[in-house]
Amino acid sequence: MKAELSRRGRGGFARPSLYAVVAGLTLSGCAGAPAPAAGPGAPSDPRPRLSAGYQNAEEAAWNLELVAHVPRPEGFFNPQDPGDFDFANTDMAFRGNFLFMGSYNGIQIFDISDPENPRLRSSLVCPGGQGDVSVHGDLLFMSVEETRGRVDCGAQTTRAGEPQRFRGVRVFDVSNLDAPRQVAAVQTCRGSHTHTLVTDPDEAANVYIYVSGTGQSRLDSELAGCVGAHWRNDPSTAYWRIEVIRVPVAAPQDAAIVNMPRIFADEETGAIGGLWEGGPVQAGAQESEQTNQCHDITAFPEIGLAAGACAGNGILLDISDPANPRRIDDTTDPNFAYWHSATFNRDGTKVIFTDEWGGGSEARCRSTDPRNWGANAIFTVVGRELQLQGYYKLPANQSAVENCVAHNGSLIPVPGRDIMVQAWYQGGISVFDFTDPANPQEIAYFDRGPLDREELTLAGYWSAYWYNGYIYGSEIARGLDVFRLTPSESLSATEIAAAGRVRLDQFNAQLQPGASAGR
Repeated sequence: MKAELSRRGRGGFARPSLYAVVAGLTLSGCAGAPAPAAGPGAPSDPRPRLSAGYQNAEEAAWNLELVAHVPRPEGFFNPQDPGDFDFANTDMAFRGNFLFMGSYNGIQIFDISDPENPRLRSSLVCPGGQGDVSVHGDLLFMSVEETRGRVDCGAQTTRAGEPQRFRGVRVFDVSNLDAPRQVAAVQTCRGSHTHTLVTDPDEAANVYIYVSGTGQSRLDSELAGCVGAHWRNDPSTAYWRIEVIRVPVAAPQDAAIVNMPRIFADEETGAIGGLWEGGPVQAGAQESEQTNQCHDITAFPEIGLAAGACAGNGILLDISDPANPRRIDDTTDPNFAYWHSATFNRDGTKVIFTDEWGGGSEARCRSTDPRNWGANAIFTVVGRELQLQGYYKLPANQSAVENCVAHNGSLIPVPGRDIMVQAWYQGGISVFDFTDPANPQEIAYFDRGPLDREELTLAGYWSAYWYNGYIYGSEIARGLDVFRLTPSESLSATEIAAAGRVRLDQFNAQLQPGASAGR
C-alpha cells in the first residue's frame, strides 16, 4: 500500500450467512443466487455483482473453500467506523504454529495449530503504520513510517524533533508470545514502509534487514545525519538509497545500520540517481514514479539474488554479500505506474513484479481499466538478466467502489508447476498458474462484495499466503481468513496433497525459501 489514506465505511455488522454450494461455486449472503455457467472472467462470473456489507457481504468462491474467519479483536478496529484505516490489517509472517499479523495499530498473534480454528493468542497495540512484520526464531521485526510512531509504542501525538518520535524498524523478543518485548528500535531517515529479512547461509550469527522507506525524509534536527534535500546530485541525501540493518541474533539490542547502499546509481558516472526519473516511459503511457526508493525487496539467499520493486523500475540485486547488495540488472515498463512487490518462482528462473497503480486506494479493476495496468508482469531470469514474458491481471471486473489492484502473494509449492496465490484488495484472492509465463491462467478464487455499496471504502485483502497446507488472508477491515484449495480440473487432489507435504518452520514472504525447502 503506497497511499496512507483513511476511507470511512458504513457497512453492516451482521455475521456472515451460511454457505450454499452450487455446481462447484460457493455463494453466500444471497439466497437463490445462480451458479455460473463458465469459468473465471466469463459473463456468468459472479464477482462483479456481489452485494456489499461489513461482516455480511456476499461471497463467491471457485476451487477454494473458506474454512475460518476471525474478526479483528478489540483495539484493532473502530466500532463506529470499520473502514477507519488507522486500524487496518497489513502483512503477515509465520513461525511454527503461529501467525503474526501486522497492522497500522499494532501486532496480533494467532495460534494456527488448528488452521480451521485459529485463536488469538495475544496482541500488542503499537501504532505507527505500515506495521509490516517478519519473524526469525524469537525475533519479530516491524516497520514504522508514520509520524505518529513513538519509541514506547504509545498513542500520544509526537511533534517533529521530539526524542520519542520513532520511524524505522522495531525489534521484538517474542520468546514469550503472551508478552512481546521491544528490545531495539532502529531509527531511519525515511522510516520503514516495508522491510526485508535477509539471512546469510554462511553467517547464522546475524540476520539483515533491508529497509524500504517511502516517506519524506526527516531533517537533521530530528535525526542526525538525515538530509532531506530532494536532489539527485546531492551525495548526502536520504533519497536514492536503502538502509541495511545488521541484527546479532544473540544480542538483538545491538541492531544497527551498517550500510546505506546507493543501489540506483549510474554505473558509469556514479550519479546516485541513475535510474528512472519519473513521468511516462513512452508517449501515451501513464505517469510512473521516480526511482529514489524501493517499495519492496524480495530476497532469495539460496541463489544469491533479490528482486526489488522500486517505484519506476524493477531491479535485480546480487546479495551474495547481504550487507552489500549490488544492482546487476534493471528494467522499466510503460504499463507500470508503481513497481510494488516481487516474487520469484521456486528455482529463481522467473520473477513476478506487481504494479500498484492507484496506490492501493483506487478502483483499478473496472471494465474500462487496461488489462496490463495494475497487473503482474512476469519475467524470466536469463543470465542474471530480466526478460519480460507476459502479464496477469485479475480476470473478473470489479466495481467503482472497490479498491482493487495487484498486491501481495506467495507461491503454492505444487511439484513441477509455478502457481501463486495473490491478494487483490477488494478484488479478493486469485490463484493462478504461470508455468507458461506468457499464458498465465486463473485456477481458483475467492471474493467478497464491497465494504460500502455507495462509496469507495478501503478494505479487502492486503496479502494472501500459502503456509503448510492452507492459504491465509489478511483482510484490511474484516479480519483473518483461512482457506483450503479444493480439487478441480486445474489442480488435482494429488497435487494439493503434495503441496501440503511441504512444511516450513517459518515463512516471510519477502524471504523466499528454495525449491528444496520444507520437510
